[in-house]
Amino acid sequence: MGTCQCGVRDLGWVLQPGATVAIEWYTAKAWKHCSSDRNAMSIRTDTTSWTLTFAAWFVALSSVLGALFFSEVMQLAPCELCWYQRMIMFSLAVVFTVGLFPFDGAVVRYALPLVAIGLLVAVFHQLLIVGLIPESLKPCTQGVPCSEKAIEWFGFVTIPTLSVAAFSIILACVVAVRSRRSE
Repeated sequence: MGTCQCGVRDLGWVLQPGATVAIEWYTAKAWKHCSSDRNAMSIRTDTTSWTLTFAAWFVALSSVLGALFFSEVMQLAPCELCWYQRMIMFSLAVVFTVGLFPFDGAVVRYALPLVAIGLLVAVFHQLLIVGLIPESLKPCTQGVPCSEKAIEWFGFVTIPTLSVAAFSIILACVVAVRSRRSE
């Protein structure tokens, strides 16, 4: 625990998931008193990074639960591309859990390649469903066809659309954390 030039004490050790409101208040007060205090800015950056990582974890966990709901409750058999996306999303849920408790900002280093690969597979699957990918490039040769629309909500929302949205949100969170960590 340290003190900045104007006497405001650094409470960096208090940074825990449940203490974000107190840390935000304290950080704002400390930053107001001593704008040159790097510790106060570090606390704010860590809190924001934790919140963004938590948001990415929440989206990954929601996607996992959604995938399990579609297959186990609604009895929709996943295609081969869906299996690849599930494997990546399930892995992301575990990676973010390990990186959040206790918070490790380096979690983005491990999550970013998984998110990028998952987004590429999801976009490929979405383009296959829309019909922009030729039939000859279909990876699904047995079982459920990858170009089948099992669900279509509001005339355009399919399971691959949900996957693209989830991976995009996670990518935005991970990139934001990475840019904050590099400052």
